[in-house]
Amino acid sequence: MEFLIADWLGTPAWFWLAFAGLVIALTAFDLGLLHREDRAMGIGESLRLSAFYISVALAFGVWVWVAKGADPAMKYYTGFFIEKALSIDNVFVISLIFTFFAVPAKYQYRALLWGILAVIVLRGVMIAAGAALVEQAHWVLYVFAAFLIYTGVRMFRADDHAPDLANNPAIRWISTHMRVTKEHHGSRFFVRVPDERNGRMVRAATPLFLALVVINLADLVFAVDSVPAIFAITTDTFVVYTSNIMAILGLRALYFALAAMIHRFHYLKYALAAVLVFIGGKILIADFVLGGAKFPPLASLGVTIALIGAGIGYSLWKTRGEDGAASAA
Repeated sequence: MEFLIADWLGTPAWFWLAFAGLVIALTAFDLGLLHREDRAMGIGESLRLSAFYISVALAFGVWVWVAKGADPAMKYYTGFFIEKALSIDNVFVISLIFTFFAVPAKYQYRALLWGILAVIVLRGVMIAAGAALVEQAHWVLYVFAAFLIYTGVRMFRADDHAPDLANNPAIRWISTHMRVTKEHHGSRFFVRVPDERNGRMVRAATPLFLALVVINLADLVFAVDSVPAIFAITTDTFVVYTSNIMAILGLRALYFALAAMIHRFHYLKYALAAVLVFIGGKILIADFVLGGAKFPPLASLGVTIALIGAGIGYSLWKTRGEDGAASAA
């Protein structure tokens, strides 16, 4: 009992254990029951499963409200919606990666699952490091704030461009230092193939493994934006980590619906840019203009939802009819 109520990063250990149990249960349900066999996921199934994950995330926020109070709950929801919106950019990059490596649709879901499991660990490391920095030096939050404002302004001005995967350093390094098969071998990441020199069976990576590596590297790049964004909202490590992971858990389900219509969200990046500038500016205004007064969490959540909702709504309205034109062509 003493272990369960012991403080761990500002939150009782049983909170963390309960969240870990939820993540394990969702993963087991998803992979063990829904997707025992490799198969392609349709848009309808993708939307239904996404709705389920979003419902679980919202319900978890209610539990945070009951267990920790209204203020942490509002910050949890703000972090969740920001991470969920930022993940749409992730979908675009993941789609390009799967296309580059010619990964069949029926194997993409399993690759996404393992990629997200790795992300859970990597985000944990990054958030723990960020929490340690903030605890040691409060001024780090000002660095985060300035970085978010800079990133938001850059997003406003940047043109859309696809990453150059052919010249990706990670792909070149793996291809140079490991045997990589030219063809896929089902959902396997490694296979045994005959050595061209002596005919002995040797271990080799498949293109699916390369796709998995690049997906995780891409997430690290996106985390550079999302982790400072949530720390700019709250320094409660439990809220930071759970809001991040609850948004990411549903990404693999949402991917198949978004990948089919990612072109419809072209203007969302401007809303995300505005959100990043708002979150960064909120810290600087609160400390240097309002004399340390806290920005109301409910107002912060309202502004975030309004900006993201406006970006999605305007994108869908502006690109209406594009799917019909594409089908006719």
